[in-house]
Amino acid sequence: MSQTNRGRAQDRARVAAGQDHEVRYEADKEGVSKADVKDAVHEVGNSRNKVEQKLEEGR
Repeated sequence: MSQTNRGRAQDRARVAAGQDHEVRYEADKEGVSKADVKDAVHEVGNSRNKVEQKLEEGR
C-alpha cells in the first residue's frame, strides 16, 4: 500500500461508498451514475475489481 502525504496508508483496491470523490471517479471511469456505483458497492462489497465487474455486467 502506498502512503499519503500525512503518512496514512492508501488502499486503491477499495471503493469507499461514503467518499463522494471515489464514487464520482468510478462513475466517470465506468460511464455510469454515482447511484449505480453505490448500488454495486452495497451488492458486492467495496472491492474495486468486484464493483467494476458488477458495473460491466449491467451494461
